[in-house]
Amino acid sequence: QLDLARSASSGRSARTVWGGHEHVLRQTVIAMTAGAALSEHENPGEATIAVLHGRVRLDAVGEQWVGRTGDLLLVPPSRHAMTALEDAVVLLTVAKTDRT
Repeated sequence: QLDLARSASSGRSARTVWGGHEHVLRQTVIAMTAGAALSEHENPGEATIAVLHGRVRLDAVGEQWVGRTGDLLLVPPSRHAMTALEDAVVLLTVAKTDRT
């Protein structure tokens, strides 16, 4: 995924490894090059970010959390954004509370 992110104009690449719209649980591997960001968006349910490689920053409601390889970040139940502080790969796990 990181190779794909490096060749993408957005600096990002993602692949769902489990779940989908028909499931409550979804896991997605997201790769981002340094400086790439996921702009602010809603949290569709309970979510965690496991940092598999690199370093990311999670921003929400005026607070910031930095995660490094091996860290687990809890995504707050509010609008949030994520930025790669260096080339990074994360596993996003979401349990959707709203199945619409």
